[in-house]
Amino acid sequence: MLLGVDHLVIAVSDPDDAVTRLSSMLGVEPSGGGRHDLFGTFNRLIWFGDSFVELIGVFDRSTALNSWLGAPTVRALDDGGGLATWAVATDDIWREIERLRAGGANLEDPVAGARRRPDGSTVRWWFSLPPRLGPHDPPFLIEHDTTAAEWSQADRVARAASPARLRALDLTVGDVGDAADRYARTLGLGWDLTSKVSGDVEARLGSQVIRLHAGDEGASIPTIGIVIDGEVNRSSELFGCRWVVNG
Repeated sequence: MLLGVDHLVIAVSDPDDAVTRLSSMLGVEPSGGGRHDLFGTFNRLIWFGDSFVELIGVFDRSTALNSWLGAPTVRALDDGGGLATWAVATDDIWREIERLRAGGANLEDPVAGARRRPDGSTVRWWFSLPPRLGPHDPPFLIEHDTTAAEWSQADRVARAASPARLRALDLTVGDVGDAADRYARTLGLGWDLTSKVSGDVEARLGSQVIRLHAGDEGASIPTIGIVIDGEVNRSSELFGCRWVVNG
């Protein structure tokens, strides 16, 4: 089954500097990161329970342009940085793909992925891609290897103690009806109309809410909603995204 938003891939020029700035702004601790040697990219992470923000940069542009993850990252960086793509977690990727394909999804067969951490351990997963990745396109699916780094029971218990959670992702799309149809085919989402005037819609995905708003894609930025226990309501713009805490 689909578990919810797994992570948001935010393209930045310097992941180490970016994670310091974002963690300071949100008031949460950064954790983890490493290199995708085959993709030409490297990252730093901020966790919100089992969801996370991936601040991703490029160390080899040529390699990145020829990789599934590096290409949308380079495109986002060339546009000034920001949301490159995002991922939805599943606990059984093969069964999920079979179910979604029956509903019209165009998803590739799962492929194994890995990331090498600075401590020498390796994070492993399986992923399935839609035809195109981008900030206004449907996400990819991912299933984590719970026998590898970062996804042991102890890791997850430690993350569960965090006061911060990812609550919502708001995206502006040029045509809400078209985008909602593509998302429905890819993820099997059922949308609820939130505005008869604009045609805005939202859907529940695990513990998060995904919203699609009508507007000019080129002039808008995604809004990422975060819940942090004990924090005051506030919002800031950073790395091509609007971050809303308890709003």
